[in-house]
Order: sequence, then structure tokens, then C-alpha cells
Amino acid sequence: MYYRTCLQAAAALASISLLAGCGLFSDGDGGGKQKIAVGTTSEPSTLDPAAAWDGSWELYRNVFQTLVSFPTGSTTPQPDAAETCRFADSTNKVFQCKLRSGLTFTNGDKLDATAVKHSIDRIRTIDAEGGPNGLLGSLDRISTSSDRTVTFHLKTADATFPFILATPAMSLVPPSEYPASGLREDGKLTGSGPYALDSYTKSQSAVLSRFKDYKGFAKIKNDNVTIQYYQDSDVMMQALKDGKIDAINRGLTAEEVVELQEKRPENDHLQLVETVGADIRYLVFNPGDSNAGKLAVRRAIAQVIDRGALVEKVYRGTAEPLYSMVPKGIAGHTTEFFDRFGEPNPTKATEILQDAGITAPVPLKFWYTTDRYGSSTAPEFAEIKRQLEETGLFRITVEGKPWSEFQEGYQNGEYPVFGRGWFPDFPDPDNFIAPFVGAKNVLGTPYESPEITDQLLPQSRRESDRGAVTGQFERAQEILVDDVRLLPLWQGKLYVAASEEIGGGERALDPQTVMQMWELYRKTSW
Repeated sequence: MYYRTCLQAAAALASISLLAGCGLFSDGDGGGKQKIAVGTTSEPSTLDPAAAWDGSWELYRNVFQTLVSFPTGSTTPQPDAAETCRFADSTNKVFQCKLRSGLTFTNGDKLDATAVKHSIDRIRTIDAEGGPNGLLGSLDRISTSSDRTVTFHLKTADATFPFILATPAMSLVPPSEYPASGLREDGKLTGSGPYALDSYTKSQSAVLSRFKDYKGFAKIKNDNVTIQYYQDSDVMMQALKDGKIDAINRGLTAEEVVELQEKRPENDHLQLVETVGADIRYLVFNPGDSNAGKLAVRRAIAQVIDRGALVEKVYRGTAEPLYSMVPKGIAGHTTEFFDRFGEPNPTKATEILQDAGITAPVPLKFWYTTDRYGSSTAPEFAEIKRQLEETGLFRITVEGKPWSEFQEGYQNGEYPVFGRGWFPDFPDPDNFIAPFVGAKNVLGTPYESPEITDQLLPQSRRESDRGAVTGQFERAQEILVDDVRLLPLWQGKLYVAASEEIGGGERALDPQTVMQMWELYRKTSW
């Protein structure tokens, strides 16, 4: 699938090159003629990148710059605000970047090395709950030697550091508008990316316009983008059918994908672009809960959960079962959960519980977010409840909350079991292990595993050849299976639904599964 997708993308690019002279695009500088409206269920939780380690990155990628980034088709970071970046030593502990000349923010402020240092330092100083400071564990200090040269001094060797700098978490901001020790709270946003944010209305829309002074890798194919935020996938899909929006990025249900794949006559004005996805869904068990904190309970759940049935009934072939936290397509992927637990087996689950002295049905409450991952999430948790209760070993209640409330709840340790999705920060096995372990992690539930955090991760980060670190990550996944603090469920495919009038969908998703809005364009008639 990956090979085929790459060929499709290459073919699309070749077609663009051949047809550009024939008027395929309308004039990109033609007074806002190229206007695109995109629907999504992934609304930002905050406009300040120092506080977000979540789907807010979707917006950030389009309005901020990072020193390096992942252009479509790349698997390693490439220069963005930087002109060049490299490790300046042989031990992967000193990383230096030289900025492009003449960079400015949308407010006119200069984007220089001081602004870069300020942007990264404030992430560490603020250390927001649920924020991206956890990504910077290897960073010691930042120095500047000129307006255009910034150097990152690391505590330990970390070959993944360039990948971290490529995440939208490391978005560059002007010091004049973003406090060094506090979050920006005026509801506005100032960046230097392909677009300026003209307006933002929470739970409704973000209106973007091309930033005329942008200097970076993106080749912008439209003038204005409006991102419409939806809580309901069905409403969003109907808006696409009615022509109120031009494309959908996140939130399509399995039924909607299948409907588009069937190419029904009423949808002949729509198209569906499919690409390989590295996004995953998984359950998180709270070790502080009286029942979820018991290893036997977690192992019994792992023994009976039927991923195949879940994918078949709820996702109808738009996802596939996942048996490790590292998905297919990423170095170090294994099937460790299947190797350990095999096919669903209630008899073995009963034995696990009885050996731990548990004979009565175990009561547990499962939580999910109602407005983050699409309308299929509720049926997914209903199916999990059905599977577990059918064994007679569990009594399950299920409850959903909007993302803002849900996020606050799990960060405060209120949920015994909750569901999360993970869209990779960068395409490396480190990013499917490191964010979930340690005293402070992205889940808000401490997961102390010294062998992973103190041995395996540091060992792997000393290796520049990322294909040579599979041994460390295979061992890390064995530990995750032993503990069952995290239970992977499925790996998704990525879909962009769009009007037939819209081109560029094949190139719009980067390796971080973030939509690059600048790749979309409106076709014109010959």
C-alpha cells in the first residue's frame, strides 16, 4: 500500500508539472480566487503551541514555522525556517541550525536566533500540563552566536532531536507577543508559516490567508483556507455533499468511507484519497484505580479483547488490528500482544483472574472523548463493553465527554480506563514508546519503567541509523506487554474526502499525518 501510494503521489506530482502551463490552477495571486474550505473534527485545544501535545498541531503546521519539517514524501526532517541544520559533533549532542535570511512573523517582527531560543525555552519554563515539554527531555541549553545561528546543547546523545524540532510543538513565535513564562491568552496567534490566522472562533472555524512574506519549503497552491470544526461526522459529511465545504481531513466514519468507496451516483461529484496511516487507538489503564491497577485485571482484558471483531463491526475494513504500540510501517513493529495472548480466550482470562484471587465480576468504567476521533468512537466503546461483559468476567459502564473535559479528567487521574488516539509526532519507533512512559508523559498517568527510560531509549538515541534500533524497541514492547498499562487496539488508514473540483489530496498529508493545507487547490475548466 505504501509503495502504491508513493507511486500515486509521484504520478500526481508529474501531472501537475505537465499541466501547470495549461491552466490547471487558477492564478494563485488573483485576489483570493483560490479559496478552500476544509472540515475536520480535530479542533485545537489551545492556540499557544507551548501548551499543546495533541491535534492542535493540525492548525499549527499551517500558520507557524519550525526550524525543520517533513515535506510530503520525506522520512527525515528537511529545512523550513532553517537554511541548514546538522549535528556539529560526532556524538549527537550538539545540534546547530542557520536560519534563512530575512524571515519575519506576520506582525512584522524579525524571526531571528533570539526568537528561536525564546520559543523553545518558554516551552520548558511554562511546562504546561499536557504540553510538549516531555519531548525536550534531552535538551540541556540553547545558545545563539549570531542573528541567524542557534545551537542546541543536549544532555545526552539524541539522534531523534531533529525529528523533535520538526514537530509543530516546536513552532516559532515572536517574543513580543508570547510571554517567556506564561501562555498567550488573548485568543490570537502570530506565526511565520504559509498562512496568517485572520480569525478564530472556538468550535466553529479558523480563517487563514496566505502570508505574502513567508519563506520556507511550502509551495502554496491556494490563497485562503477556512477550517470548519465539527462535532458530528454526519453533519460534516452532509456539508461536503452540499458543497458547503470542499474537503474533509479527519473524522470520517467507516460507513462514510465505504459509501464513498462504492462510488454511488449521488456521490459522483466526490472523491476519496486513501493513504497508509500510522495513527493508532489504544486503551490506557490507571494504576491508581482499585481495579484497573491490578495486573491480573489488565491481563484478563488483554486475553479477551477481540480486535478483529472490533475492526470488522465498527470500522468495516478502514482499520486493522494492532498488536503493539509501534504500528506497521514503522521500524521495530512487532505483534507482541498476539504472540503473548493469542486469540481471544475467556477460559484463560478466567484462570488469570482466579489465580489472583478474583472470582466476582470486575466493575470498571471506560471513558472516551465524544468529539475528537469521529462518530465511530461511541460504537467502538459499545463493542468493547459487549465483548468484555459477554465473558461474564466484567461489569462495564461507558461514558463519553467532549475533548476539553475529557482531557482534564484523564490528566487529573479520574478515569480507571480511557481511550486515546495517537497521531505520530514523527515517523520513528521512539515516538510510539517514549511519550507514554516516565513520571511525566502525554497521558498524565505516570508510568515508571527504568529499563525503558534509563537504558533502552538512551541506547537507541545514540544511533543515527534509525533502522538499527529495532532490538531496543522490540524489548521495550515486551515490557509494555508484561505490564499491560497500554492496550493497542487498531491502526487506521488515512482518508481525505473532497469535491472532484479539488486537487492535491494525494500530497496533503505529511508523515506526521498532519494536513498541509497549501497542497490543496481548486481545479479550473479547460
